[in-house]
Order: sequence, then structure tokens, then C-alpha cells
Amino acid sequence: MTCLPNGQMGQLYYGKRIRHRESFGHLLEFAHRDMAPCVYEDDTTFSLEHIKQEYPGFGTGDMRYPAYGIRRENGSRVSSFVYKNHIIQRGKPELPGLPATYVEQDEEAWTLKLYLDDPVAGMELVLFYTIYEKMPVLTRSARFVCRGPEPVCLERAMSLSLDLPDPRYQMVDLTGAWCRERYVDCHGLHQGVQSIHSMRGHSSHQFNPFICLKRPDAGEDSGEVIGISLVYSGNFLAQAEVDTMDTVRVTMGIHPEGFDWPLCPGEKFQTPEAVMVYSGDGLNGMSQVFHQLYRTRLARGYWRDRERPILINNWEATFMDFDEDKILSIADKARELGIELFVLDDGWFGKRDDDTTSLGDWYPDLHKLPDGITGLAGKIRDMGMKFGLWFEPEMVSRDSRLYRAHPDWMLGSTDRPVCTGRHQYVLDFSKDQVVEYIGDRMEEILGDGGVSYVKWDMNRSISDLFSAGRDAQYQGTVYHRQILGVYKLYDRLTRSFPHVLFESCASGGARFDPGILYYAPQGWVSDDTDGVERVKIQYGTSLVYPLSSMGSHVSAIPNHQTQRNVPLAARAAAACFGTFGYELDLNLLAEEEQYQVKEQIRFMKEHRKLIQQGRFYRLISPFEGNEAAWIVVSEDADKAIAAYFRFLQPVNAGFKRLVLKGLNPGIMYRVSGVDYTAYGDELMSAGLILSDGASGVRTSPVPQGDYLSRLFLVEAQP
Repeated sequence: MTCLPNGQMGQLYYGKRIRHRESFGHLLEFAHRDMAPCVYEDDTTFSLEHIKQEYPGFGTGDMRYPAYGIRRENGSRVSSFVYKNHIIQRGKPELPGLPATYVEQDEEAWTLKLYLDDPVAGMELVLFYTIYEKMPVLTRSARFVCRGPEPVCLERAMSLSLDLPDPRYQMVDLTGAWCRERYVDCHGLHQGVQSIHSMRGHSSHQFNPFICLKRPDAGEDSGEVIGISLVYSGNFLAQAEVDTMDTVRVTMGIHPEGFDWPLCPGEKFQTPEAVMVYSGDGLNGMSQVFHQLYRTRLARGYWRDRERPILINNWEATFMDFDEDKILSIADKARELGIELFVLDDGWFGKRDDDTTSLGDWYPDLHKLPDGITGLAGKIRDMGMKFGLWFEPEMVSRDSRLYRAHPDWMLGSTDRPVCTGRHQYVLDFSKDQVVEYIGDRMEEILGDGGVSYVKWDMNRSISDLFSAGRDAQYQGTVYHRQILGVYKLYDRLTRSFPHVLFESCASGGARFDPGILYYAPQGWVSDDTDGVERVKIQYGTSLVYPLSSMGSHVSAIPNHQTQRNVPLAARAAAACFGTFGYELDLNLLAEEEQYQVKEQIRFMKEHRKLIQQGRFYRLISPFEGNEAAWIVVSEDADKAIAAYFRFLQPVNAGFKRLVLKGLNPGIMYRVSGVDYTAYGDELMSAGLILSDGASGVRTSPVPQGDYLSRLFLVEAQP
């Protein structure tokens, strides 16, 4: 970057590391262009409309989308932040009240704080940049400080802006809806604006707060890729603007729609953090950096580096129709098969026999559980398992004690009907008293030490944004304050109960984002537990998120979302590439199926450290055909587990091989599942033979039919 002639900050280059020079100022280009608004009357070559900038504003000649917007008391939106000074320091500062990546030792990173000043508006802008020593990672955020005598209002505050000199990129994003979250979408950039966003009060099923720009020739293992991920769980906007001069401006941050943040003298506003990853080794190279960063320097606490317990959740086994005897029966069978954690899902509190009632009333239903949560948890622990519990802290039912006592704690307009969703409403977490009340109720349940795991659900978007009892100026801050309230409650509970494993959930994957990963080291990837759909969902999720963050279960068939009858082996093969568990009544399985479950659990216990902490490679995309494959490899490349999925049985197909990745070329490996040995270079070039009955191998022992899965354990030979 460089200081421009008018004191604003210009951007010179971002990309592959290049050799150091004392100055890169020669990369800054000026030219006279007709119709260009110029900063100085006597210099027709200096127009910000045609210059790459570091954090562009409005009103000084740049006609593209700005990174920020400030409205002064007189209505002016013109702003100009000029260079004041900068500080370079070791380490990485925290962002007050916000999740962010971190360092454990200051030597891991360098941080630049760039101080800019707008003396007319009385505003200071601090741009934060942290670059990690051993990872191609640059984190960015901005802090606005009102230094002058008059208040201002922030109308837009992006976490980053990045100007690129050409548009020869494809934009990759993760799209979907409930039950098909994070499908991979790829399209070329074109003139105009292409964007993804959420205005639902959370990061959403529809779009994930991530985009990457890749060169058209970039694939999984080669080519230039720039990945950008927002560490935030609320409304966001990510967009790429291609102007008619074929330059690209990428911005990402809090969505400006519904955002209007007043700053009085002395007040500050901090944007969330955006994480930029550069890869010259394709999409896999980008993903592996995100995986390492998010697994070890975003997730935190007791469970960050520990193997996750194998669990069973009663939801698809019982829904809300259960009593203690039914729960203990499922738990006893789970114990017998080797499961380590029993999770009691929705229906244990208030009068919760269906979804029309009791959210907010966090006290046990003694008709279902005569000894309460404490008594049930004790009986589960006596079986030798840990006990987990479901909450939905951010919601309220109209039919509840909480709503009757505090109707003004519900978000929604007081002078018109409020939309309903799943018969529930959103609590106003912009109010500290609401967050404190819910925190007190949850601490009462968790305080006796009987709960080892919390499934934190969120099943409702914000459709009626209004905070009762607040003035008009406050309403533009509610979206952001709402998610700050969620973070505040997460922070309180994770500090009070550091050994409890928190798993985030939001009707599946509606809030599977880096902001929540900071507090909950794993999240429920999707409500769709179908073995076929999960391959697609987990494949897309892996573009950004590590396997250790992916809650993945084996559920009953016919599947409740797709009605497919996927074999137990295939359901488990997909689920084991995550944190792993079951969501069915094990007592209803045949004896042979119970034996399979026992073997699946044994396999997962033996290999979960590799799966959850190894290096992950995508091999075949499920979005491009009838098959999919991936592999996870240990850091020393001595061990790997590969998975191959074929969705529909082909007829009279050709011979088949699977080319592996990440192995040591000079090591001889034994491959179980096909039972032969080969050097790593052979497995990564000639490939692993997969030919079976579909390829005319009549003697193949591989079971044939739709929904085929195969797992291969690849181990170095002594």
C-alpha cells in the first residue's frame, strides 16, 4: 500500500509473495481520462475513480462502492480519511466483544495498525492488519472513533476492501437452503456487481459468509486462489464489483441494510474480522490453510485439540414423545455398543409436548423426567456415559411463562402483527437484561456439573426487526446488537463451564460460520442426515471449515428429509468424516446392524484423531457426476483414510482407479479394503484400483448397488 498525493491510502499489490524492494511506488499509475472527477484542479491525472485503494470512501471522486459510509449532523456523506501514522507490533490484539482469530505467542504474527484521520468530520479510522508468520493469512478489520465535538452516524462499515487489477477470476461461494446448505457454486466475474448476503439476522442457510476468487485454470491442487471469510454470525454482504475499466473491488462485512450506528463524541465502533487466504496451490491449498487456522487459532478452549466424544442424540428416535424409561432404554443400548455421550434433545422443559409452547421456560418437565435433569444425568453417568442437553436460548413461545411476564422482550413491532416461524419468536438479545436472564436460567441447569455437552439451537430468522421501548435512533443498531448479545451469552457460559463441549446448531446449518466456531468448536452441519446429501454438504463445507467442526450423525431410514434408504455402511462412511454420532433408536436395529454400529464406533475411536486433526484433500466432487471422494492424511503422511462414494450403480462400466493425494512418494503403503501394497507415488499417479462388479469384475467382493461407499485405510509399512 502507499500514501496517495491527497493523503488517502492507495493499494499497490496483493497476491503471491514477491521479492522485497524499498518501494513499490512504481506500481501506482496515473492517467488523464475524460469525464474522470479529479482531486486537484491542476492535475487531471489524479482521479480516485481509476486508482486501487485500501479502504475507499465516498465523495472524493471514486464512483465505485465505498468501504464505509458516514453521515454527519448536517447531512453530508462526504468523507476523506488521510494518513496520520502507523504502528507495527508483534502479536495480534483482541477485538473487544467480537470473536476473532488469535495467537498463543506474539512471535506467531505481526500486526499493522494504520491510523487515518478525517479532521472535517472529527473522525479517526484505525485499520488493523495481522499477517501470520507461518501461514499465508492476512486478517483485517476497521475501528471508527468519533474524536470531534459533533455526533456522526455510520451507515456502512465493511471489514475489508480489496482492489484487484483485472477481472479474470471465477467467484466461488457456498449457497443453498435448509437441508442443502453450502453447495458449491462457481461463476465467472462480469461487469457490474455480483454478491451474496444475509439479511435474516444470522449468517443463513442460503449463503455462507465466504467467497473465493480463483483463476479460471485453478483447480483443487494448482492455480491462484484468494479466499475471504468473515468471522461474524449476523447479517453480512460479500460482493465483487467489476467496473468498465475491468478492475475488481471486493468488499465484505456487515450488511448495510438495516445498519445505522450513531457515534457520539468519544464512542467507537469495531467491525468484525475478515480473514484473507492466498493460495498458489489451488482450492485444496486454500482450504488447508483455513482448516489449520480455524481449528487451532479460532476455535479455543478445553475441546479445541481433544478428540470429540461419540454421541447419540434421541431426536429422530423419539422427537418430543418420550419419558425417562424410553430415554434410559436407548442410552443403555448405546452404552452396550460403545457410545460415550447421550444427548437429550428438544422436549425436556416446561410443557413441551409439541413446538407450540414453552420456549423460554428452562425448567424440567417433571411429568416426563420425575427426577429432573439432575436425576437423569446421574443415571446416564452411572452407565459410564457423559450427558448432554439441548437448548434454544434465543427464542420464546407466546405460550410460556417468560412471554407472559415479559412480552416486551420479544423482537417485533408493537403496532402491527408479527410473523411467526415454527410457532416461535425471537428474544431481544440487544437488551442486556434478556441475555442475563437466559444466562441465569441456563447456569441453574448446568451448574450442578451433570451436563457435559450443550447443543445450542436457533430455529428462527429475524423477520420483524423492532426493539420495544427503544427510541428511533436505536433501531438501526439492533441487528448488530442482537448478535453481540449472542456472543455475550456464549462467552459467559463457555467461561463459566470451560469443560462443557458446546455444539452450535441453527435448524442445521443456518449459522455455521467462523463467529460461532470461536465459542463452539463444532456445529451441526445440516438437519439433512441422508448419506448421499451429506457427502455434498460436507464436501462444500470443507472449502472453509475443518472436519473437527462438522457435527455429523448416522440417522434412521427411510431418511426423514429425503426418504432414501441408504445402507448403514454408507451413512457411517459419510458421518465419520466429522465429529460422529448417531440419531436413531438403536434398539430397533437388527442384530447384524448393531454389530455394524459397534464396529463403526470401534473404527472411529481408533482413527478419530487422524480424521479430526489430519490434512484433508478433496479428490472427486459430488457436484460434477455420480461419485465423490476425499482423503485425510496425518501430518507425517504415515497414515491416511480415503473415502469413495458412488451414488447410483452403473452398468458395464470401465475399469476404475482413484488417484490419492498427500502421501509420501517414497513410502510403501499397505491399503486395507483392497489389501495390496504400493508406493505413495504410484497411489498418487497411477491411482488405487477400484474396479468392481460394475466394471465387469464378477469375483469382486465389494457389495454392489446404489449408494456404494468404500473406506480405505492407508498405512506406511515398516
